Amino acid sequence: MLRLLSLNMKKKWLLYSISGLTLLGLGLCLIGEAIILKISNDFNWFYIGTAALVVFNSGICFIAEATILLIQLRKKDIE
Repeated sequence: MLRLLSLNMKKKWLLYSISGLTLLGLGLCLIGEAIILKISNDFNWFYIGTAALVVFNSGICFIAEATILLIQLRKKDIE
């Protein structure tokens, strides 16, 4: 039972960590696009920049959750 729980947590950790890193990269790319739009005096930079902020912060949250899961996994492995 403990082994099954550990496997499920590993899958969750993998999903959260990959999703978090992907969202983090996407947020940074969107920030770059918003900067390009701002330089060209297009007001849509504001909307893309806001979306970039949301996506970037979501990525940080997913990575934080993955870190918490990893600590719990390592704690269960020690026991």
